[in-house]
Amino acid sequence: MSDERPNILLFTTDQHRGDHIGLAGPTVETPNLDAWINHGAYFPNAYTEIPSTTGARRVLHSGKGSHDCGLIGYSSTEWFEPETLAAVLARAGYHCINVGWRNMHPARKLYGFHTVIPHDLRPGCDDYWDWLIARAGPDAHERAHGCDANGWVARPWHLDERLHPVVWAVDVALDQLARRDPTRPFFLWVSLLRPHSPYDPPRFFWDLYIDRELPPIAVGDWAAENDVPDAHPDQGIWRGRLTDEQNRRMRAGYMAGITHIDYQLGRLEQALARNLGRGLRQDTLWVFTSDHGDMMGDHHLHRKCYAYEGSARVPMVLRYPEGWDLPRGRFGAVAGLQDVMPTILDAAGVEAPAGVTGRSLLDAVRARPWREFVHGEHSPIYHGHNAMQYLTDGRTKYIYFPISGREQLFDLTDDRRELHDLAGEPGAAERLKMWRARLIEKLAGRGDGFSDGKKLLRRQPGYGPVVEGHPANTGGQPGRA
Repeated sequence: MSDERPNILLFTTDQHRGDHIGLAGPTVETPNLDAWINHGAYFPNAYTEIPSTTGARRVLHSGKGSHDCGLIGYSSTEWFEPETLAAVLARAGYHCINVGWRNMHPARKLYGFHTVIPHDLRPGCDDYWDWLIARAGPDAHERAHGCDANGWVARPWHLDERLHPVVWAVDVALDQLARRDPTRPFFLWVSLLRPHSPYDPPRFFWDLYIDRELPPIAVGDWAAENDVPDAHPDQGIWRGRLTDEQNRRMRAGYMAGITHIDYQLGRLEQALARNLGRGLRQDTLWVFTSDHGDMMGDHHLHRKCYAYEGSARVPMVLRYPEGWDLPRGRFGAVAGLQDVMPTILDAAGVEAPAGVTGRSLLDAVRARPWREFVHGEHSPIYHGHNAMQYLTDGRTKYIYFPISGREQLFDLTDDRRELHDLAGEPGAAERLKMWRARLIEKLAGRGDGFSDGKKLLRRQPGYGPVVEGHPANTGGQPGRA
């Protein structure tokens, strides 16, 4: 008897800004992803609850927001969540496969998947590196071009395009689908490290952007403190001004990497439709998103972990299985990564486990009641005062810095680039008060020193990313680290 539940294909990128897809504007070309809007749903107000990789992945694979998933920042601790997305789907009869970049610890822990083929940047934990050496020789290395894994330096990929890790991940995904259990629906998570630095697209894609006139970098009237000139900046700086030419190469390499990813997404779609069995693409729910964005020099900031749009906003697009009679197009509901798991489980007809805080995006598509705002945060990183809490409904954003006590308020409807901070303006005082009260209430029940239910509290520098005593960090054993 055939199983008529949809296949699920979760396609994620790393450090991918929400405004850097064609659906968000003309900056970047993503023709294959853009076409999904004709067959599904695009959420332009999608945000990451923890804008760095390990925390974002916990949110994504547990359906739980920051703090509820056991992290509030970046940490490489082992995760003891028993009800991961893959574990729930595997128990429901799905064949669960994971290919590519994980940054989950330990690197080869299955976390509910039946098969894991990682590209995890560590000897013994990186099947791509082993494959690359076998194909290109013992001296071959992904970063032999000299670009740093967290840096702003960019250049074209130094090897044949067929050896690029993005191409490898799609190759392996196709091979795994060809070898899947044909009696079960599949859940495939294809996870790419790019467009995260190094910004190293193949030459064809580099050439598309390097001479193109690019939009101006967003620099807010509040951002002077980040304007740190340095004649010779380190590759891995988190703030500071680059030269116009350095910015051009960085941004062109980043955008080119996104277009390269989109072409490989198109290749995957075509192969499912053509080579792997009639109807396989049509019988699949596709979900595209990322863990966080990349500041790309906005407000003189680099990398991620901030509440600003470049870092916190992510792409979120669904392609429905053929025959689904649901509204299609753009949906303004504010979404989070915590919504991915309940969306997939909803599509699969599987009940979400207890503790899930996200909502199925299919409820938003059906115009059912939805949340008022999404909450995000990050513990101190790069600099002690960078710790933040934020709320947004996609129209307004409120940011609180718990170490300094500073607040910011942005009108995203008229100022999506966050050029003007309203927090100090008398005309915005009531609006600021309302959003502050929302954060006070949101944090009051956590008992971790951010709110006493009446006011926001200051925290000392250096507080950690791990929620102490949380069962996801202890495996149910009190005191286990």
